This record gives sequence, C-alpha cells and structure tokens, in this order.
Amino acid sequence: MNKLVYMLFGLLMGPLSSFCQEKTLTADELFVKARTVAFDQKNYAEAIKISKQALQQAPDYTDIRIFLGRLYTWSDQTDSARSVFEQLHRSHVQDEDFYLAYASFVYWNDQPAQAIELIDQGLSFHPTSQDLLLLKAKVAYSNNAYASAEQSVNQLLQLNPKHAEARALAKNIQEYTAKNAIGLNYNFVHFDKQFDHDWHIVALSYKRATPLGSVIFRTNYANKFAENGVQFEVEAYPRLSKMFYLYVAGGYSNNVGIFPKYRTGVSLYANLPHSFEGEIGYRQLYFTDNIWMYTASIGKYYQNFWFNLKTYLTPSQQNISQSYAGTVRYYTKGANDYLGFIIGTGLSPEENRNNLLEISNYKLKTFKVGAEYNFSINRTNLFSISSTYYNQEFRLGEKGNQIDVTLGYIKTF
Repeated sequence: MNKLVYMLFGLLMGPLSSFCQEKTLTADELFVKARTVAFDQKNYAEAIKISKQALQQAPDYTDIRIFLGRLYTWSDQTDSARSVFEQLHRSHVQDEDFYLAYASFVYWNDQPAQAIELIDQGLSFHPTSQDLLLLKAKVAYSNNAYASAEQSVNQLLQLNPKHAEARALAKNIQEYTAKNAIGLNYNFVHFDKQFDHDWHIVALSYKRATPLGSVIFRTNYANKFAENGVQFEVEAYPRLSKMFYLYVAGGYSNNVGIFPKYRTGVSLYANLPHSFEGEIGYRQLYFTDNIWMYTASIGKYYQNFWFNLKTYLTPSQQNISQSYAGTVRYYTKGANDYLGFIIGTGLSPEENRNNLLEISNYKLKTFKVGAEYNFSINRTNLFSISSTYYNQEFRLGEKGNQIDVTLGYIKTF
C-alpha cells in the first residue's frame, strides 16, 4: 500500500517539479534557451514563446526584445515584428543590433529609403559598425544608388580590408559607379623558337555603364607573323538579378589568321552565398572552321584574397583539349588595387594567342605561369602591368618558350 502511495505521489509531483524548475530559470537563461531553440532547432514559434516568458521577468531587457523582433521577422509575422521594432524606436534604443535588425526588416519589406534612414541613425551612434556599413552598401546597391554603395563599402574596407563579403560586393559595384571609361592596352609577345617575329597587340576600348549593365566597345590592332590585322569587338554585362548577370560578346575581323573572322561568347555568372561566385558558358572562334569551347569557373573571396579556378574544354573528333588555370589575387586597397598570380595549362580563347588554336591539329601541351599588378591613382586612373611565361609544345615533341608583357591604362569619368 505504501509503495502505491509513493508512486501516485511521484506521478503528481513530477510535472509540478518540472514546472517549478522551468519557472526558476532566469531571464538570461531563458534568452539562451530561446536562441538555442531558434538557431539549432529552427523552431521559431517555441523561441517566441520562451522569449515572451523571459520578458515577463525582465520587461526592459533590450536584447531579448530585439531578438523577439527578429523571430517575428523570420516567421513572416510582419505586423508583430513592426510593433516590436517601433516600440523600441520610441524608447530611443541606441543598440547597434537594434538598428541592424530594424533596418533589415524594413529593407526586406521593400522600404529601402526607410532602411537607409535607420542605418544612418545607427551609424551616428556607431560610426565604425561594419555590419551597418555592409547593410547600407547592400541596400544602396539594390536600389541602384551605386555612388552611395561604393562609399559605404570602401569605408568598410578601410576599417577591415579582410572583409570578404565587402570585397565581393565592391567588385560588383565598380561596374556601375563610373559612367564612362577609356582604356588603352599594349601587349608584347616574344618567342624563342616557334616564330621569328615578335607580336605586338594594341587595344583601344570605351566602356559605358547603363542601367542594365556595362557595354564595352573595343578595337584591336595586331602585328603577328610580320603582318597587320584589325579586330572589332563588343562586350556587354547585362544584370539579370542581384545574384545573376551575363557576359555576352561578339567580334569580327577581316584579317583571318591574325584574328578569327568571328568570335562569340556567352557566360552566366552567379554571385553565390559565402562570397563564392560561379560561371558557366561557351566561347566560339571561326577561322576557316568553327572552334567551340565550353568554360566553367568557381571563385571565392577570403579576407584580402580572391581565388579562382577556370577550365576550357574544346571537343574535337580525336580528343577533348583541356585548359586549366588557377588565379590568386591579393587586394591591397579597393576593388582595383591588387597583386595577382596565375598558373595553368593549355590554350585559352581569352588570350591574344587564340589564333594558335587554329593552327594546332593535335593536343598541344602548354604550361604557363604569370603575375600581374593593378593599382589606382585618385580612383579614376587605373594602371596594370602583367607578365606571363609559356612553355609551349608547337610541334609534336618540340617545345619553345614565350614571354608576354602587357601594360594597361584606364581612365574613368
């Protein structure tokens, strides 16, 4: 009988004991529990319930109130989230996280002007907030306010040059900040065995930024094999969305052999999460027959660095020619100031040596290694210098060396 009484007593007191233990949790402990439930279990409804319990104990606990607003935002409870944030705003809360959460909420609800206003208020209290500067750059960029976006991202990179997401965003913004750009490039190529004459290539380009993306017109003059040739090219970078943009290109020359008669190219680029970017596309060259190449690449920003792996695959009846290249850039300041290194194998249609693709009737073995240095002066004067060494198989079993040197200048206005 006594055992039965104890069992009944235990069954009755067990839930009561658990309830009492739950009630004895402090507001801090409930806050930690709510965050665990939200982030680890993705159970936002339960996290909201726990956050409300914590606020019953500590109604003025600002961090929990901000977190509750975020939970409502993630749960698509727009009215509840707005009510929480507006109440905090009326209370003159100055926390950095509050302005970040509130501005993100209104931005995600298609109110970019109010988001910028809130971010600026937050920056008045926290002028070196990297999160607020990054959010301001994103909001301005999505609203086509490219000058403001560039200013914010550059300010962020001055505070933290290793901020990978800001570095990736800076690259996208620079395509829209300068309405016009004129460029001049000179490329010198020396062969020790393959050809008797050095090559000289000069390119003059004009770039125009449009609401849809940049357009570049380019004229190339070349002296190859002791003969002259001219090529005309146009390239465009239409923006499809915040994530995707295209590369579309075409070219024509009446000097076949010096240049391909026609060339076309299309690539789809994606700005991926975690500062990754990807590309997939094709290139086509027509000399006396079409040469089709398919390309793919993956890039990653990490602190001051940009890493990229790229391949070109060229199918033929005998085999598939392959080109691989790995590139590393170390950014010293903004988007146009970096030191780069490249190593790779095979021929690429992007190089001034692409006419060698036409004269090769077997799978050429090529090794290349090079370096480049880009720097800007007063933001509107961009200079570049690069050099690449090639060890090229130009006849079966016979190799030669080649040195490329390129000098470039771009004036933006």
